[in-house]
Amino acid sequence: MTPCLFSVSYAGFWGQALLSLHDFIRHAGVLGFPSVMIAGKRPHLSPLDMTPESMAALRQTLTDANVRCDVLAAYTNLMQPSSIGSEVPLVEFQIAYVESLARCAAQIGASIVRIFTAYEADGQSLQVQWDRCCAAIREMCDRAASHGVTIAIQNHHDIALHTDALLELLTDIDRPNCKLGFDAWSPALRGESLYDVAKKAAPHTVITTNADYIRVPRHRYRPELVNYEPVSPDWVRAVPFGQGFIDYPAFFQGLRDGGFNGLAIYEICSPIRGGGNQGNLDTCSSRYLDWLREQKDSSDNGHHLDSSGTGTCEDARTGLV
Repeated sequence: MTPCLFSVSYAGFWGQALLSLHDFIRHAGVLGFPSVMIAGKRPHLSPLDMTPESMAALRQTLTDANVRCDVLAAYTNLMQPSSIGSEVPLVEFQIAYVESLARCAAQIGASIVRIFTAYEADGQSLQVQWDRCCAAIREMCDRAASHGVTIAIQNHHDIALHTDALLELLTDIDRPNCKLGFDAWSPALRGESLYDVAKKAAPHTVITTNADYIRVPRHRYRPELVNYEPVSPDWVRAVPFGQGFIDYPAFFQGLRDGGFNGLAIYEICSPIRGGGNQGNLDTCSSRYLDWLREQKDSSDNGHHLDSSGTGTCEDARTGLV
């Protein structure tokens, strides 16, 4: 597997430190990541801001940092609110957005654009929402194919969230360049067996994006009872990798046993224990590389990452984990 760092981790959201896109790429190289996934929105890579000159500068920064960009991350919600009907073509906007990202991806050597499905809309037929997602993703795939780009569906939004539903959606889309961006945190929160679902999804998976969390139980005081009542669901808080409740060893074993050998991407996509200062973000990012080394099967290609995490080891630069 190839370790990869998601630029959203340093995009300034959730109170985190902000690095410009070019500074992020250089920083990822210093940390020892051979690959990056770039957020397809401001402040990083918005198609609105990409000119031939800026794309050339981006390619040069990647080359100078000895870092590849393998994925651009689109932010989609393919739900069309019933309140506006077909007046505003929101889904068409998103198809055009993803096509623009596919065009940008091809120019910098990336071969994957990550997307989401849709948050389920109350009062609308689930079949209608499902069919809308399938139709939109098919068109995204067809348009991305002309740029040599694969669309990866991440198991994040409501539609086709369960692993069996996600594989059903993939079957209905029926496009060779439609794959999965399969993550552990969603099935872990919903109680699926991480080893089993990872092994099942692995043959269709091109990227996995990873972060670790703890569950924080919630209670509310009831003064009339002089007692507390539990509140559901728990608060979920990001923590350094390997310190949370997600059974990542089982998840990665399932991916390996299912034949996955793609991108293992680290993200800090919410407030994290220790705060959003750059020092803490760097510690957490480096911890992910350390965790991959610690969990690595000694027989996997016979390669090892440099334990310093500085990116000076040749194996780290080639991304063999």
